[in-house]
Amino acid sequence: MDLRIFIEPQQGASYAQQLAVAKATEELGFDAFFRSDHFLAMGSADGLPGPTDSWVTLGALARETNRIRLGTLVTSMTFRHPGMLAVQVAQVDEMSGGRVELGLGAGWFAEEHAAYGVPFPAKRFGPLTEQLEVLTGLWGTPVGERFNYDGEHYQLTDSPALPKPAQHDPVHHERAGVPLIIGGGGPARTPALAARFGAEYNASFPEKSKIPALFGRVRAACEEAGRDPGSLTYSVALVLAGGADEAEFRRRAAAIGREPDEVREHGVAGTVPELVDTIGALREQGVERLYLQVLDLDDLDHLDLVAREVVPQLG
Repeated sequence: MDLRIFIEPQQGASYAQQLAVAKATEELGFDAFFRSDHFLAMGSADGLPGPTDSWVTLGALARETNRIRLGTLVTSMTFRHPGMLAVQVAQVDEMSGGRVELGLGAGWFAEEHAAYGVPFPAKRFGPLTEQLEVLTGLWGTPVGERFNYDGEHYQLTDSPALPKPAQHDPVHHERAGVPLIIGGGGPARTPALAARFGAEYNASFPEKSKIPALFGRVRAACEEAGRDPGSLTYSVALVLAGGADEAEFRRRAAAIGREPDEVREHGVAGTVPELVDTIGALREQGVERLYLQVLDLDDLDHLDLVAREVVPQLG
C-alpha cells in the first residue's frame, strides 16, 4: 500500500515547517507529500503565521525534493480559473520532473471565501465539471493546435494550450496531463466525475465501515461509463496518531486535540501493533493508497515511528 503524508498548513505552518515535513517524507521512504488548499484556520487554531498558497508552496518543494510525489488534497475549483490553474500545475510538474498530482474539488468552506473576497457560488458541480473539461482539454491539445471551449461557466478562445505537463495522462496515455484525484462522498455525481476524469478516487475521513460502499459506487460508475474499474487507484485520508507505547500515543492524541478512544475509532491511531492492524484492515477493504493526516508538524519523530516500526510489518 502507498503511504502518503498529508498536512493541513492553514491550521498554522510556515514554509520552513512544510519543507521540513516534505524532506522527512522523502528521507523516510514515504510515497508522497500532499497538503490541503485552504486559506482560513478551522476550529480553535490561530493559523499563525498565516495561510500559504498551495501551488506556490509545491513549486518551491518541487525544487527541494527529488523523489516524492507532490499534490493537493484538494484544490477548490473556486480559487482559480481553470486556464490559470492548468498553467500553474503544468509548470510545477515540469519543475518537479513530473511528480505532481492534482486533487480538485467543488469547495465547501464558505467562510474562507468571504475572508479573502473569493466568490462562493451556491451551485458548484457544474463549474467543477467544466474545470475538469478545460484542464484535460488544455493538456490534451496537441502542441501547435488551439483549444476552444464554450461552456456555461467558462469560455476559452483560440488558446495555445501551453505549457504542457511533464507527465502523460494516466487515463489517456497518449496525452500530456497530470493525474487527477477526485474525492467526495456523494452517491452519484462524484463517482461519475471520478470515472470520467480520475486517475484516483479519494474518500477523506470516511467512517471506516462505509469505505467499501464508497468504492463500490465508483466501480459501478466506471462500469456504466465503459471504463475498467481497476484503472483507478482507490484511496482514503485518515488522521494519524501513533505511539511506541500507550503513553506516547496519548501524548500525541492530546497534542492534536483528540480523545484517545475517538481517534482510535476514526483514524489510524494507537500503539504500533494497532497501527499495523488498522492499515491491514483498510487494505482488506480495498484501500490501495493511504494519506496519513499529520497535524503536529514539529513532531517529525511521529513520521519516523511509522517508517521505522510500522512500514516493515506491512509486508
